[in-house]
Amino acid sequence: MPEFARELPFGATLLGGGRTRFRLWAPAQQSVSVEIDAAGAVPMHSIAGGWFETEADCGAGTRYRYRLGSDLAVPDPASRAQPQDVHGPSLVVDPRAYQWRHPDWRGLAWNETVLYELHAGLLGGFAGVQAELPRLRELGITAIELMPINDFPGARNWGYDGVLPFAPDHAYGSPNDLKALVDAVHAHGLMIFLDVVYNHFGPDGNYLSSYAPQLFRDDVKTPWGPAIDFRKAEVRSFFTENVLYWLMEYRFDGLRFDAVHAITEPDWLDEMAAQVRAAIEPGRHVHLVLEHDGNVADHLRGDFNAQWNDDAHHVLHVMLTGEHEGYYADYADKPAERLARVLAEGFAYQGEPSPHRNGERRGTPSRDLPPTAFVLFIQNHDQVGNRAFGERITALADPRALEAAIALQLLCPQIPLIFMGEEDASPKPFQFFTDHHGDLADAVREGRRREFASFAAFADEQRRASIPDPNAAATFEQSRPAPDAARGSSRRDLYRRLLGLRRDKIVPRLEGARALGATAIGAAAVLARWRMSDGAILSIATNLGAAACRLATPRGEMIFASGETGAASARNGELEGRTTIVFLETNRE
Repeated sequence: MPEFARELPFGATLLGGGRTRFRLWAPAQQSVSVEIDAAGAVPMHSIAGGWFETEADCGAGTRYRYRLGSDLAVPDPASRAQPQDVHGPSLVVDPRAYQWRHPDWRGLAWNETVLYELHAGLLGGFAGVQAELPRLRELGITAIELMPINDFPGARNWGYDGVLPFAPDHAYGSPNDLKALVDAVHAHGLMIFLDVVYNHFGPDGNYLSSYAPQLFRDDVKTPWGPAIDFRKAEVRSFFTENVLYWLMEYRFDGLRFDAVHAITEPDWLDEMAAQVRAAIEPGRHVHLVLEHDGNVADHLRGDFNAQWNDDAHHVLHVMLTGEHEGYYADYADKPAERLARVLAEGFAYQGEPSPHRNGERRGTPSRDLPPTAFVLFIQNHDQVGNRAFGERITALADPRALEAAIALQLLCPQIPLIFMGEEDASPKPFQFFTDHHGDLADAVREGRRREFASFAAFADEQRRASIPDPNAAATFEQSRPAPDAARGSSRRDLYRRLLGLRRDKIVPRLEGARALGATAIGAAAVLARWRMSDGAILSIATNLGAAACRLATPRGEMIFASGETGAASARNGELEGRTTIVFLETNRE
């Protein structure tokens, strides 16, 4: 049986014979030692390039820290496990100890992907996620996507405050618990993706500046602090190794790269992706997905599979809710035309000036890309959780209009992503939560409230004070999804039906599918068409407004119509309000 372990060029590496090698990049230090359980400190040898290295008589299960010349003890930045959180000692882990039950799993093709984004902590950790797998498979999900799991401070966090990118957070389970989850996902014939963060480190437990300040730039700032310096070979290697670690040692089927627009050296992305493609075993499917606020399409012409389509979400949100503050201002004007462009070409903004960004041009041309180069969602952790009260779209939109949008999302050729709970019409909010303490907790709470000061609804200070405290345990607890008592069952049936249609009618024809165009046919209505791989024509007409509009009925079989009278209205040359109609023409001369 094959053993899956990544030989890292840093951190703690088991050598056999009860010995372990320790290696740390600490260019700002003159001396470093490693403290090993009760054995005391072992001096590390300084070698070229700011590296320190030593070997010691210890094995798996050993707890250790690096003692800096300044007498500060820090965890290993490449720690594989942190049993006592981000400030505690690191643990020597044997990456070969787990016995894989499904080592021959090769994944699924990208065209088959239906993503389900979830937060492991809200579902009860790695074991809790594992318990959800039969339900998700039966629903029609083909891939779960974990929000970041690398070690963060405290017991509750979205995951974007992580500081030790190689260590699964102890609050969710051990490294072997995570491998057992991956194994179980594969046993169900599903894929598992991981959200990774390479644009910043969190504020608590981040000791990097004390021994490797060269990891950060002093001339470029991001919303989270100094930019990570991807000009340096050591930095590029550290994060590339992390990518390969999750894909090779943990056998994840794909990664979602958070906010890569904040990475100052974008060439690293393409360099890293090429290394992934070279390292992955022949015949194994591994998928790489970007989040990029700049709408840069070039990466999608190389080794990346897709990018989150924020434009699609934003215009759908405007059409469903009427909201137009913040970045939604960019989609308030002619939203149907913008939705049509999203469906036909991928991005709505491909170099046009953005009103929200004071006229700054945003995006690059994307019309040559296949529809599967874009991940389409109606909700995700950002778009729900970054609202002041974390309201889901179910609390903001007309139910019939929302179901019409869901049909468009799940049956169009872009790759769908479902956020945990939306399949049950969950009315529970998903709020921003952390587990910080002291001055940092105060800063996070007040900073969160200041974020919304420019919104009309929060101009009043008393109103801002009602925004939930991210550090309160109750904020975390009330974010657990739960089915809606009235609509949960019917909404779940809708998802099951639509995903079945996608599996049977759309996925077999997705390879090589191309848009034929899309047009606005009403103030909130669009007709879009695609030529599928077998020559069939897929047509989707969506009307998210209340008023009916004229529809030149597409040819072919009507495979889906939302609403009770949607099909009849389409046959009469009309698309009634809050309706989606889908046609598939397969017998073409």
